[in-house]
Amino acid sequence: MYLIFSICASTLIFVIFKVIGKRNINTLQTIVFNYFTAFTCGILSYDSPVIIEDIISSKWFFGAIGLGFLFIAIFNVMALTAQRIGLSVASVASKMSVVIPIIFGLFVYNESLGWQKGIGIILALVAVYLASHKEKTNARFSIKSLWLPIILFLGSGTIDTSIKYLETTYVADNGIPIFSATIFFIAGLIGIGLLSAKAIQKTFTFDPKSVVAGVILGIVNYYSIYMLLKALNADNFESSTIFTVNNVAIVMLSTLLGLALFKERLLPKNWIGIGVAILSILLVTLA
Repeated sequence: MYLIFSICASTLIFVIFKVIGKRNINTLQTIVFNYFTAFTCGILSYDSPVIIEDIISSKWFFGAIGLGFLFIAIFNVMALTAQRIGLSVASVASKMSVVIPIIFGLFVYNESLGWQKGIGIILALVAVYLASHKEKTNARFSIKSLWLPIILFLGSGTIDTSIKYLETTYVADNGIPIFSATIFFIAGLIGIGLLSAKAIQKTFTFDPKSVVAGVILGIVNYYSIYMLLKALNADNFESSTIFTVNNVAIVMLSTLLGLALFKERLLPKNWIGIGVAILSILLVTLA
């Protein structure tokens, strides 16, 4: 059940971004409110007293600052990818980033690289291109159509790798909620800084709808991570099985919702890309 909830929540993030774009809700303001909501969820989930001095002196604190910058930057890229190119493209690009922590593990944790894992990594890169390339009638291909999913791919992989490294090396077992809350809070502060800069430049207009959208997105965002961590703690499933089912289900469900809810049209090469993406996830994760 935890895994099912995680899959639904993660997929819902892409749907929310798509709805935000269609209803012309301010994306940046929504993301800022989202992070403060996710921060609140993390604080409420923490079962120990919150001591600011302990947080600042923690070995993971500076890593959390860096992740805060990445979170808000990549969340913006994810929103733009879903709105401009499609749900399935955003989903595939972010989920294919699983190859980055795997490559990191080869060098840092001395993991082996077999033929199955190597082929999976190559196929992942091919899948991102095929799923992202959407042609227009009488239009020639432009590399400009690829920069959003590529940045999303690299950024998501960097975030996953950093979180894994910090949690494994510095974060205590009961410190995950406060660690996550700190990242969300820093990302929210950065967002406030961006909105303040817009206000100074007199380009800021408050969007009341972004408050509601941000609260909804923040709750979904926090619990998509929380539920996945709970699923990984289950004794009757291996983590490789959890990650495989989670990633493949999100890609497939995002594609189906994109077709059903938003009438997204996919080219044959996009369908091939999604198929290759699923295959590459299976190869890499089960290697």
